[in-house]
Amino acid sequence: MRFPKKKLASGVFLCALALGLAAPVVTTAAPAKPTERSRQKAAAEAKRAGIQQKLTALKKEISRTESEKEDVADTLAESEEAISNANRALRDLAQEQLDTNLRLQDLGSEQERLALTIISQKKQLSALLREHYVAGNEDRIKLLLSGDNPNRINRDLQMMAYVSQAQAKLLASLNANLAQVEENRAKVENAKVELEEIAGEQRDQKAVLEKEKLRRAALLNDLSSKLVTQRKQVDSLQRDEQRMSGLVDQLTRLIREQAEAERKRQEALAAARAKAAAQAAAEEKARALARAAAKAERDRLAKEAAKAGKPPPKPLPEEPRVAETPKPALEERTPDISLAPAAPKGAFAAMRGRLSAPVSGTIAARFGAKRGGDGPSWKGMFIKAPEGTEVRAVAVGRVVHSGWMRGFGNLIIIDHGGDYLSIYANNQTLLKRLGDAVRAGEPIASAGNTGGNEESGLYFELRHLGKAFDPASWVKF
Repeated sequence: MRFPKKKLASGVFLCALALGLAAPVVTTAAPAKPTERSRQKAAAEAKRAGIQQKLTALKKEISRTESEKEDVADTLAESEEAISNANRALRDLAQEQLDTNLRLQDLGSEQERLALTIISQKKQLSALLREHYVAGNEDRIKLLLSGDNPNRINRDLQMMAYVSQAQAKLLASLNANLAQVEENRAKVENAKVELEEIAGEQRDQKAVLEKEKLRRAALLNDLSSKLVTQRKQVDSLQRDEQRMSGLVDQLTRLIREQAEAERKRQEALAAARAKAAAQAAAEEKARALARAAAKAERDRLAKEAAKAGKPPPKPLPEEPRVAETPKPALEERTPDISLAPAAPKGAFAAMRGRLSAPVSGTIAARFGAKRGGDGPSWKGMFIKAPEGTEVRAVAVGRVVHSGWMRGFGNLIIIDHGGDYLSIYANNQTLLKRLGDAVRAGEPIASAGNTGGNEESGLYFELRHLGKAFDPASWVKF
């Protein structure tokens, strides 16, 4: 059986095209580049730096007002902060590892689905090419000039068009799936690199953690007698309380200032938008009036020409567009890290008596009781709990302090709006960073005995307008 040369060439070309699509795509090794995870981490740290500078300055200001000699517990500060940071980093890395592995599983499933789809599409394309080759694919021009029945010609042309469309769609879909396979491969490679990064960071953090634990144990052994003596000093306890009150007052002021600045910014933004909208409406109205006047003039000229028996005049040039006044640049920036609460005003007060306990343990000291028999009164509650026990936020809010503080160790403070703050001290690890929004019951720290405390547990306070109040009637212990 002989085939026309044109037909044979066409079939060979399409077969070559199919074979080209079926061939595996060869990729060359690209130079190493930062992963998406690395870029996101760098952006998050840069964003966090702004407000951190303010709080660092605030801490220095509080320290300058103190006249006492250095506290023995300060020797532990660097080590306890390092242990907290290492534990938090390990927890974050474990979560990242889990998320990345889940992403890899999803990508693997998607890759399998695409592979099956591509195999099916290649089979369809091969069948179409084979039928195309056998049928000969009559040329459209030749068909039109054949002098055959017009109805048959029309039907054949339509059939040819349908076949061409089907082939084009199949080729486009196959190319899209092949491109998606390559994109998935790149994502898989990126995820594998991220897992290697995470594993490396975990090894580093574990080494830091073990080193700092040994260092802290040695320091505690050397300082134990001094710490016991200093804990019994009434003036030391009073200074700790004054330090906490000073920090709370400064935080309250900072939160109010930022909230007021944000309120004014939003008002200015709303006013600028309203002005821009009014200006745009006025300009549109002016353009509409100009268009109406131009149309009326054209109609008048056309009527006059018709009465005079003359051809209608050429259209007048369009009226010049009313120049648009440049719109003011509206500031849409997000604050570095907002200290505004993550809950509306009044939400915390409405939860009175229904707040969950911050930690599971035994209450060892209650609000108002004397410390050490004749010392100052407790401004909060101390709850005994094993080291590492999860500490949870009592309500929705935003972290406004996360760091080490003399007398309180690793300390975290959450703003709940309406001038309500909750305070969690003596933690082993701080799991949340400055500016993080937290949900009620979300883990924010783990219990410990930092800051020179004798027992492991959590020191917990509630404050309103800077003043401590009894948590017993608010929290379900």
